Amino acid sequence: MTIEEPAGLTSRPSPTSQRETRTMCQHQPPCPTALSADRDAALPVAHHPEQGWSLLCNGVLLFEDTGELLPDGSVIAPHRPTAGTVTTAA
Repeated sequence: MTIEEPAGLTSRPSPTSQRETRTMCQHQPPCPTALSADRDAALPVAHHPEQGWSLLCNGVLLFEDTGELLPDGSVIAPHRPTAGTVTTAA
């Protein structure tokens, strides 16, 4: 069984594809993209320390434990140093 679209209607892009092409950053110079290694340097557009997260202008959700959720749904595990890996300068 096939489903046909009514006459006069055209397919719309999926919400995911629309999100991938939009950028929230209006800064000059622009903030790093969500795929850049320095993505955490983007400016926050929403900050909720009581809930432990910030939304950066590149679409990254940054959590206070240093974990991240990228706009495409990818998860970056927390990457802050643990107590056993602290180094000091001599």
